[in-house]
Amino acid sequence: MKIQIDTLAYTNNLRWLPVKHKLILATTLFVITYVSHPPVQILIFIWMSIWIVGYARIPIKNFLRLIYVPFLFWLTSVPALAINAVNTTNLTSIQLDSLAGLTIGSYYIYISVQGIIQVLTILTRALAALSCLYFIMLTVPFVELLQALRKFGFPQLLAELLLLMYRFIFILLNTASELWTAQQARFGYRTFNSGMKSLALLIGQLFQRTIENYRQMLLSVESRGFNGEFRVWYPERYKSSKRYLIESIFGCTLLIILEIFLRDI
Repeated sequence: MKIQIDTLAYTNNLRWLPVKHKLILATTLFVITYVSHPPVQILIFIWMSIWIVGYARIPIKNFLRLIYVPFLFWLTSVPALAINAVNTTNLTSIQLDSLAGLTIGSYYIYISVQGIIQVLTILTRALAALSCLYFIMLTVPFVELLQALRKFGFPQLLAELLLLMYRFIFILLNTASELWTAQQARFGYRTFNSGMKSLALLIGQLFQRTIENYRQMLLSVESRGFNGEFRVWYPERYKSSKRYLIESIFGCTLLIILEIFLRDI
């Protein structure tokens, strides 16, 4: 992968903080994001970005690349939400909602003020929620995250399924990258037709290699006496920080107070 999430999770500057503290902070902010207004959501995104880039020392290029993909999905939804159409006989009903528009035949196509507000609301909420998710992804190794979830009562079966899925996602991406590089070296994507053939071969080979990796993993765990439960060792060398703890409590309290104030306006 071009963004080594696992490497960043193991080498960031917040690695030594207790996992449960980071989980509680991210979950609290996620709940606040869900029920708050856009100004509070923007503050949550900025604050979480400071934690990720400033405190954890995650390279800002990697963080922006993670934000880039969902931002593209948001852009595709903008026309559907912001542009509306109405029959020309009903123009009086959308006078206050129409920002600009033009008449095509018997329809008036216009940019909706309420649609723009909805688009911006979705953007602020998505950015705030994603920043909470990326804070956990980039500062907590996945194995330690599963161990913490087990302590909170997360079902053992689901935890093991998540562990297997996480492992095979990286195997799948690595295999696809190797196959794509080999095809590129042989000019497999030089033309459109050759590109389609190469893509079909890549998908077929990817499926076969994934099945083979699965069989090899089954043989390896059975040879080690697998008894139905995956046990992964990790060192619990965590240190609590009063400074980060005070900032977390103060920041969450301030955001809640601000949200209450905005609801009263």
